[in-house]
Amino acid sequence: MDRRRFFGYSAGLLAAFQTDSMLRAQRAVEGLGQRPADSVARDEDFWFNVRHAFTVDRNMVNLNNGGVSPAPKIVMDTEVRYLEVENLSPSYYMWNVLDPGLETVRRRLARMFGCDPEEIAITRNASEALEIVQLGMQLKPGDEVVTTNQDYPRMITTWEQRARRDGIVLKQISFPVPPPSLDFLAKRIEAAITPRTRVIHICHITNRTGQIFPVKAICQMGRQRGIEVVVDGAHAFGQFPFTHADLDCDYYGTSLHKWVLAPIGTGMLYVRKPKIPSIWPMMPAPGSMRDNIRKFEEIGTHPASQRNAITEALNFHDSIGAERKAERLRYLRKRWSNRLRELPGVKILNSEDPEQSCGIGFVSVDGFDAPKLATYLWEKQRIWTVAIVTPGEYQGLRITPNVYTTLEEIDTFADVMERVIRSGSIPA
Repeated sequence: MDRRRFFGYSAGLLAAFQTDSMLRAQRAVEGLGQRPADSVARDEDFWFNVRHAFTVDRNMVNLNNGGVSPAPKIVMDTEVRYLEVENLSPSYYMWNVLDPGLETVRRRLARMFGCDPEEIAITRNASEALEIVQLGMQLKPGDEVVTTNQDYPRMITTWEQRARRDGIVLKQISFPVPPPSLDFLAKRIEAAITPRTRVIHICHITNRTGQIFPVKAICQMGRQRGIEVVVDGAHAFGQFPFTHADLDCDYYGTSLHKWVLAPIGTGMLYVRKPKIPSIWPMMPAPGSMRDNIRKFEEIGTHPASQRNAITEALNFHDSIGAERKAERLRYLRKRWSNRLRELPGVKILNSEDPEQSCGIGFVSVDGFDAPKLATYLWEKQRIWTVAIVTPGEYQGLRITPNVYTTLEEIDTFADVMERVIRSGSIPA
């Protein structure tokens, strides 16, 4: 067989395999009936079919899906197809054929979040979405912004720049991990409020230990006092089920390339409709767009192929089911953490309360340097994790599997960690 025939044959086999995998996944969902989500979380036949919708590198154990997740093959294929279309004649196909499709993406995102499509802007990531609000709010010298020292560094950097540029005051509070309750977190925020507080900035779920915050209580607390509340949902949207009604927020920014499994470089911003006119877009838009959510999308030429493929990621998410997905992620987290928690010096710093945690887990080991441990896991064991250090408070490894992660991969991580911890030191 010559090269051309070989590659043609191989491509045909791959296409057939992927098509068959999607069919098997669909049939697996159809066969679940009314089984509860926590039962499906342990059904390896079901998750076997889900796993085969991905083309990930199985020669490494990827436990850092919290940074960015791979998309299913069908989402990548859709993105490539749109890329080929827009390159037929970009100035025509991109603006006249693909861009109108963004309104369908907007509608689908709004349906999942439970809001009006006219309150959803499509961005490149959570950072861009949140920075639009952070930099677009009208604040004056002396105005206070309350956040925590465990919020995302890029968002803290943005507020610090406003402090340097505009003279606002940034106040960062700390909290124990895990905290005793959601009410405790709400009271920590409330205690930091002063007559000069104008903004509260919180994570829906932190990127460190995966702590879920009482968003609705804090948003209502802020509204009663005339304080704006900005919610960072980078790790929440698509990881566990909720809608806007569960949050009652005015501003919400998220990445879609994490738990929604959309193309890399896609995000979403929600702004409650009456608030849109008062937020300046990060990149200038004409005055006629003052009330239009699309003013936050005025970034110039943009990758239409990525954005149009978001719809297919939402289809994939819906096909699994939000409750089933969340329970599977909790099951994977508990599988490794329950094995490690009784070992000498081990602290599991994520909450076990399902209202306060989902798929993100965090392990700390007394006497172990977290960055060195992460380096060992990767260089010697091909296990990809992320080390997080909060100076003066805690350090450890954040562990974030996803729906394609196998039990063998989880058990491999637990086996290696158990050997290292029992040995008392990180091997050279």
